[in-house]
Amino acid sequence: MEMTEVTGVSLKRGSLAVEGNDSMAPAEEAKRQKVLDGCLPTGQDGLEHGSPPTSGHVPGPPEAVNAGQGRKNSDVQLEEEEEEEEDGLSEEAEEEEEAESFADMMKHGLTELDVGITKFVSSHQGFSGILKERYSDFVVHEIGKDGRISHLDDLSVPVDEEDPSEDVFTVLTAEEKQRLEELQLFKNKETSVAIEVVEDTKEKRTVIHQAIKSLFPGLETKTEDREGKKYIVAYHAAGKKALANPRKHSWPKSRGSYCHFVLYKENKDTMDAINVLSKYLRVKPNIFSYMGTKDKRAITVQEIAVLKITAQRLAHLNKCLMNFKLGNFSYQKNPLKLGELQGNHFTVVLRNITGTDDQVQQAMNSLKEIGFINYYGMQRFGTTAVPTYQVGRAILQNSWTEVMDLILKPRSGAEKGYLVKCREEWAKSKDPAAALRKLPVKRCVEGQLLRGLSKYGMKNIVSAFGIIPRNNRLMYIHSYQSYVWNNMVSKRIEEYGLKPVPGDLVLKGATATYIDEEDVNNYSIHDVVMPLPGFDVIYPKHKISEAYREMLTADNLDIDNMRHKIRDYSLSGAYRKIIIRPQNVSWEVVAYDDPKIPLFNTDVDNLEGKPPPVFASEGKYRALKMDFSLPPSTYATMAIREVLKMDTSIKNQTQLNTTWLR
Repeated sequence: MEMTEVTGVSLKRGSLAVEGNDSMAPAEEAKRQKVLDGCLPTGQDGLEHGSPPTSGHVPGPPEAVNAGQGRKNSDVQLEEEEEEEEDGLSEEAEEEEEAESFADMMKHGLTELDVGITKFVSSHQGFSGILKERYSDFVVHEIGKDGRISHLDDLSVPVDEEDPSEDVFTVLTAEEKQRLEELQLFKNKETSVAIEVVEDTKEKRTVIHQAIKSLFPGLETKTEDREGKKYIVAYHAAGKKALANPRKHSWPKSRGSYCHFVLYKENKDTMDAINVLSKYLRVKPNIFSYMGTKDKRAITVQEIAVLKITAQRLAHLNKCLMNFKLGNFSYQKNPLKLGELQGNHFTVVLRNITGTDDQVQQAMNSLKEIGFINYYGMQRFGTTAVPTYQVGRAILQNSWTEVMDLILKPRSGAEKGYLVKCREEWAKSKDPAAALRKLPVKRCVEGQLLRGLSKYGMKNIVSAFGIIPRNNRLMYIHSYQSYVWNNMVSKRIEEYGLKPVPGDLVLKGATATYIDEEDVNNYSIHDVVMPLPGFDVIYPKHKISEAYREMLTADNLDIDNMRHKIRDYSLSGAYRKIIIRPQNVSWEVVAYDDPKIPLFNTDVDNLEGKPPPVFASEGKYRALKMDFSLPPSTYATMAIREVLKMDTSIKNQTQLNTTWLR
């Protein structure tokens, strides 16, 4: 095995991860998300009301997929109804603004070198190719805890005599649905809504009762006579908590409490998708569970579980939503838990490759036999001039003024206009309320911190920062751990190459132990792990141990005391394999003429009976289609980096090729 290093030449070869050439313009894509009749009441627009907080400094277009990272979960919930605010910009306007400023923004972004990604393990010659020219060129299928790859291949609804008839979805008018939703969400002072039963039959009354209870959790119904006419009266049964706790008595005891289903989604991350589903179902997002998050710029297929929502009702969403498909329904006793997945299977197309067939063969054989360095990918560190690991380091140093400044200060490079104005106001006045007024989107990290500063004052930054959801706060310190790990693994490979040496660490079960001199031949490089810094890990017994200490000391951190005054920010640490060998690796090189045609079928294509693409023996362009499986918390972009010998940073890619912006 040979080990090579990033050089100036390999940083500038070709045009890899240009991730913006969507198959449709942003405006057209926003229109596709339009709601069909019968899914939302009049007056709702189908946009995610109460989507999870996102930092303004992690913007849109290129997003490489993180395999099952699972850092976000259902802790990120809708805020209390009285605190909810609509985002002030349309999806369309945001995407157009992002596209205009993105290349300029990336001039100040990070390169791989900045976050410690410097080595390759293979000796083949690199070549260029375009990753995610279309988001449909990157498909992720979750691998469940039983080892099976999740596919959407069955849209049928389990037959259940307990389910109401399909009429529940059409019996209420749009106006009635809107009044009921306003009642359900406490949006007016009404205590009940009365719906006249025009065709007074027991069957019709039953369907109306079922429709209200099914579509508006938390509402109860009764029948009343008023002046010789029959009315169904809807009213609140249990206050606001009923929204998060679906009605227990209406669910058959013989049926598992959770409906599991496979979610196929295009160009949406997992939390955004769940917010959309919860909006349409009129429930809180925290009744959904899943095993791992999937990022936005891809087609992804994963298992989701939801508490006491029928398969029938979920299947109805297929008529309402574009870019989503739900299927493979089953009722189970238990929810899903983060981290239960075995990994993810990737199908990736690299378009317009320049490598010869021999170069491709060498690169893919190396990936299959040796693998790649298990670096944390670039998306772990943010995309602007203030990396997330710097904020994490300031948290660990207990430097709260610096944490505040790093998140809120003006920064080099273009950003969304409203964020620029917000930062300028903050720099000028240090008035959190004034800066907050410049933000139409209050759920970004900046908005949440400013709200906290308004509430708790400038002398209590810790409490103000605590308003940000826990997972988003921990993202910063995990980013710092990842930054240290990347740098240390590069040093380890530079010092000792691709073979185990005495003093390296391996796992026996969950326990790390040292490799002794006499045991060294019993292990391979694929067994070696390195620690993420923390109070509950041991460090290698060779030169790299001192390198860890030096790096943390330079950052004013004590490697022997990684406990923080605030328990949430105490780092226990973990172990991570330094080399990952993908499983189920296969590939083919195909020729094509039209850059817009899909080069393989998705699950939805197969459901619709579309024939697979037929390739010519020769074409204007060549593409590498690759399939491989990875364990959780590994980055497919790092595997692709090893194949192409390319810097995968967005900064590098936008400098190499910005044709996607034109």
